[in-house]
Amino acid sequence: MPKHLQVFLLFTAAYFLSYFYRSANAVIAPDLSAELSLGPADLGWVTSLFYLSFAAMQIPLGAALDRFGARWVTPTLLLVGALGSLLFAAADSLATLSVARALIGVGMAGVLMGAMQMFSRWYRPQRFATVTGWLVGIGSCGALLAATPMAWLNIQFGWRAVFAGGAAAVLVMAALIALLARNAPPGHSPPPPPTGGLLGGFRTVWASRLLWRIVPMNFWMSGSNLALQGLWAGPFMYDVLGMGDVAVGNALLGMGVGATAGFVTSGMIADRIGVRPLVTLTSALQVLALLLLALLPSVWVVTLLLPVVGYCGASAMVLFAHVRRLMPDGVTGTAVTAVNLFGIGGSFVLQWCFGMVVEQFLADAYGRYPMMAYSAALGLLALGTALALMWYVGGRRAELRHSASQVSG
Repeated sequence: MPKHLQVFLLFTAAYFLSYFYRSANAVIAPDLSAELSLGPADLGWVTSLFYLSFAAMQIPLGAALDRFGARWVTPTLLLVGALGSLLFAAADSLATLSVARALIGVGMAGVLMGAMQMFSRWYRPQRFATVTGWLVGIGSCGALLAATPMAWLNIQFGWRAVFAGGAAAVLVMAALIALLARNAPPGHSPPPPPTGGLLGGFRTVWASRLLWRIVPMNFWMSGSNLALQGLWAGPFMYDVLGMGDVAVGNALLGMGVGATAGFVTSGMIADRIGVRPLVTLTSALQVLALLLLALLPSVWVVTLLLPVVGYCGASAMVLFAHVRRLMPDGVTGTAVTAVNLFGIGGSFVLQWCFGMVVEQFLADAYGRYPMMAYSAALGLLALGTALALMWYVGGRRAELRHSASQVSG
């Protein structure tokens, strides 16, 4: 097997597990609430800790990847994730569940970013968005496992057994990456380090005005998508539409299919028409879909529009290629983790805030929250995405000036 393909398959399999963990709580939310007496805010907090710890790792992760490479950084973090999964399976309190979820987030933090650094060395720049899209598209099928199959596994074996088995799978992937992956092809010359060393690399990335036009878009597009797919789409369908476990699992499966299609196709489309036109179109479509979910909720609307939200949110993945083209080779790890920090950070903030908005409304005698609660929270996601889109579009002139200066330099 060609070495570049082996690298692709190893990190795709690891990302499959990462995506499963980030989405698994949506189906088991009622069981977690019942067994551990969690309210909506508690549930939002616990689930969002995956994204908080994931986001907190991004800045040190970028520096570690640029220094040591993904072959060693990614497996080391996966060991932490396996420990978190075992602790989650044994949790008997909100505190233990919170620590476990945070450890899982730390463990999965190095998979996608490690893959992107690997791809920047194993694949041509013109293929970066396409190959990354294929990795994320195939790996995001982990969300499909976290939908209807997860509902079935929960019924048959219980969520604790599922998380214990997941820990074993994570350990296997850590071993395979460490043994079989290589940081770069033979004869590859590493990119020159940024001027000023580690601090110089941080300054190059974080002082860029172009970066600050891109990251709010990832915050709202990815954050809104993952806030729904990872948790709140499930309670929304349970409370507002009265759907059963399998029906909810099927709807989440559709959302996962939409996200997978977005990951697989958006990179190829962006390599042809450009990142900015694609993101402008899909973010506008996401705003429309969120508004329709907020104003016209029904089984049919949810069935049709959750895949749209999944596709549009997944298309934000091409923003990694966008920032990759704007930054020097020596800061690839720092650059992509900067963008990812805001995508995952958005998932944490928006998932938690969604629960806080819902909890401002009174639940009925069965603990179900009204349509207005979810409409208000969905409206928040739509408004934020619309504002981020306007800010992103306004950065086009600055990017053209940057490109012209690079050519003249």
